[in-house]
Amino acid sequence: MKSIRKIAQSVLILSILFSLSGCIYNISLLPKIGPLRETVVSGKGVNKIALIDISGFISEEKPTGLIDRPDMVARLKEELTAAAKDEKVKAILLRVNSPGGTITASDLIYHEVLQFKKKTGKKVIVSILDLGTSGAYYIAMAADQVIAHPTSVIGSIGVIMIHVNFEGLMEKVGVSAEAIKSGPLKDMGSPVKPLSSESRSVIQGVIDNMYERFLTVIVENRKNLSADQIRKLADGRVYTASQALESGLVDQIGYLQEAIQVAQSKAGISEAKVILYHRGEGTKNNIYSQVLQQKTPFSSWGINPKQLLPKQLLQGGSPQFLYLWMP
Repeated sequence: MKSIRKIAQSVLILSILFSLSGCIYNISLLPKIGPLRETVVSGKGVNKIALIDISGFISEEKPTGLIDRPDMVARLKEELTAAAKDEKVKAILLRVNSPGGTITASDLIYHEVLQFKKKTGKKVIVSILDLGTSGAYYIAMAADQVIAHPTSVIGSIGVIMIHVNFEGLMEKVGVSAEAIKSGPLKDMGSPVKPLSSESRSVIQGVIDNMYERFLTVIVENRKNLSADQIRKLADGRVYTASQALESGLVDQIGYLQEAIQVAQSKAGISEAKVILYHRGEGTKNNIYSQVLQQKTPFSSWGINPKQLLPKQLLQGGSPQFLYLWMP
């Protein structure tokens, strides 16, 4: 906070000086985002395996902070584009550690991975670490092979929308709210009143539709499972790595190094350098190095509370449909 205060004071002083001198300058004292860089973190040889992270809450919202960073969807698109242009990159290894996130962001990343495979013919392998649930599992369906770490938690296939009702609290403090609306369902999901049976029915219909889309994605990509089997597995529960393997939700259990070997095998190469794309923040010297993440009290779950409760779920009473494991 002290450094931010000093920067703000410096900007204010410079602004006053420039205005007094009649000069106009375009000066930014805040750090700017740098170009995409490539670092070798493991292996050797001419060929490359690009290691790309899908970590934390999956969203199109840009990370907060002084440095202007792209959102997760934009970053992944940029890294896939770099990998597509590099003929030495023979395969992609998606390192997944996420509880899921918004439906649209999950679907966009899934679509971009499929398009990458279609345009380049390069293989994509998913390695699930702690979490590969809901939207993260949805994305994993675009891979040629899904490998779970022995201690991974997988599944939570489904859709959730949190509805918060502040009506009782508002009555206690003497506050009321009234919506002036064009139709009876215009304010459905409002946090200042309970859900009516009609509103609940409409919202449930949206959730059911999005759920069917999730099931269709799994049916299209898990050829070892029938639609009926998938529907039985997709009741929202989570699975351990061994349970997921037994049920057919993943292809293999193994460590990250084994996932790299699978990527090499799928690409038809005997050795490769494993590379990370990044923007120069910090040291990245092994396969467990990650791109810079926003640190929050919930960072072990990959959830930013600013993204979930105050801003997205309560702002303006706007409900949000999520592919997210949120116990």
